[in-house]
Amino acid sequence: QVQLVESGGGLVQAGGSLRLSCAASGRTFTSYVMGWFRQAPGKDREFVASISWSGSATKNADSVKGRFTISRDNPKNTVYLRMNSLKPEDTAVYYCAAARGSSPYQPNLNYDYWGQGTQVTVSS
Repeated sequence: QVQLVESGGGLVQAGGSLRLSCAASGRTFTSYVMGWFRQAPGKDREFVASISWSGSATKNADSVKGRFTISRDNPKNTVYLRMNSLKPEDTAVYYCAAARGSSPYQPNLNYDYWGQGTQVTVSS
């Protein structure tokens, strides 16, 4: 089992920045690809970004490229999502998730563990 706890959400004006954190406990953190997803009201959950176990490879949704950066600190069992140039359409509940594997690009990557989510609201 892996337990994930997100933090860092809040209310920010358009153009502002936030950094989300996800603290992991349980099984070996470095065995997992870590990802961020989000779900806006009335919409399906969508992929935002993911990172390999080593931190050397990342994958980002087109909608956040150039604005969001995912990173991880393995000794601290924590993954981060730095969000810059926020837009009202980034408003959503953001979820951290873990998938057993080494690369965010490997096929059949299943995110089996999820956090409870943290709300991000961007005002115009």
